[in-house]
Amino acid sequence: MNIQWFPGHMAKTRRILAENLKMVDVVVELLDARIPASSKNPEIDGIVKNKPKIVVLNKADLADEKISNEWSKWYNSQGYATIFIDSIKGTGIKQLKDQMRDIMKDRIERDRQRGRIFRPIRTMIVGIPNVGKSSLINKIAGKKSAVTGDRPGVTRNKQWINVNNEIQLMDTPGILWPKFEDKTVGINLAVTGAIKDEIIDTVELASILLEHLSKTYPENIKKRYKLESLQDKKGYELLEEAGKKRGCIISGGEVDLTRIAAIVLDEFRGGKIGRITLERPGDAVQELVAD
Repeated sequence: MNIQWFPGHMAKTRRILAENLKMVDVVVELLDARIPASSKNPEIDGIVKNKPKIVVLNKADLADEKISNEWSKWYNSQGYATIFIDSIKGTGIKQLKDQMRDIMKDRIERDRQRGRIFRPIRTMIVGIPNVGKSSLINKIAGKKSAVTGDRPGVTRNKQWINVNNEIQLMDTPGILWPKFEDKTVGINLAVTGAIKDEIIDTVELASILLEHLSKTYPENIKKRYKLESLQDKKGYELLEEAGKKRGCIISGGEVDLTRIAAIVLDEFRGGKIGRITLERPGDAVQELVAD
């Protein structure tokens, strides 16, 4: 599966980030805890440069907790303090606010000694589409301030949101990069919903996902789709069998692969198959598809 997607508004988003960075004190880079490597836009570091940055992994409630701990240790070894959050329930939000204050404490104290009027910590939230930036801002602010949605590309323009007298947040549109050098990156982004389903072969995508999960989380898919045996079965076979079990049958007794593919992807994204992480540290990007 070859996935390339770079709509025009992505170039505009890069300009927005670069132009407004001088007004920002701290950058929060939001990643998907299920795909920490694939959800990291390699262009962000080049745009942000030396600005103080906090790495935040969202959707931690959907990720495999054991592997999340591995990622936490890996980031610590690289000199990053990481925060795992659930932007819907609010888990980890207090820790994130504390981290913002801690990063800026020297500037705040310097301004106080000089008698300057305190101004809020200006924080830019950056990340790929559909990673939960607007939901995070709403949770930090304690009110519905940013536009949210369950599809990529909802936030189109920058937004400044006043949290309180201490913190001011800038929401930005999600940004992808022009070309996925590793095909697995594109697949991981598509599986988690960062790329619109409308431009993807969802049957192939769901087949790839099931084949991968049959090796990494076999009991999860056996239980969820009542599959009796996974041995030596390819993704399409697993998808077809799951479709039969779910009653996704069309005229002639054939399986409606499009329907069962949509079900599998939706249930993965909603955590109904279980808490699953597709990448481990140590793998630049874990292979979903054999070359």
